[in-house]
Amino acid sequence: MSGVQTGVKICGITEEAGLEACMEYGADWVGFVFFERSPRYINALQAKALAARVTGSIKKVGLFVRPDDAVLERVLDQVDLDILQLYTTPECAVQIQAKFRRPVWLSIPVASQTDLPRQCMMERLLIEPKPPTDATRPGGNAQQLNWDLLHGWKPAYSWMLAGGLNPANVGQAVAVTGAPAVDVSSGVESAPGVKSPDAIARFIHNARTPAVG
Repeated sequence: MSGVQTGVKICGITEEAGLEACMEYGADWVGFVFFERSPRYINALQAKALAARVTGSIKKVGLFVRPDDAVLERVLDQVDLDILQLYTTPECAVQIQAKFRRPVWLSIPVASQTDLPRQCMMERLLIEPKPPTDATRPGGNAQQLNWDLLHGWKPAYSWMLAGGLNPANVGQAVAVTGAPAVDVSSGVESAPGVKSPDAIARFIHNARTPAVG
């Protein structure tokens, strides 16, 4: 990891202040949530207005949960997304990637080392904890993965660590897991769905500053 800057995705952008902070402090990706049960849900028109403000090399990611083609087409008609982040089966993810000709990131819920995938047919996998049995959302539940499960794990594909990350723990998370990229949502919020520019700044800084001790 020496000399390689940790990639940072800030997910669940709903308002301009959070988006501006992502651009000011150097996030690599911003995420828009198109899942109505999420407190960070926005519709295509809202996302279109925010996406139009994105400048520089930052990439726009759309998060979808088990979407059908009609949902994806409706959003993509309005929003110029660079990447599709999916909660679905690997088979559906491959089909969506081929049909919509955009890179796909697939969420992989993990509870033990046996859950870690050996291969990846998408651009990237998101490694995050399995949701609680009573959860209404497949992700974004502020759960922290047992990072020790990933110690020494070095897959040949691109991946990203998610789940329970915040400015205080992200440096340690990167140090323990060797994650090349990290994803945060509620960990940089002042209220559900409202991002804190200060927390975004600290998260990005700490993600890219090796933890000591």
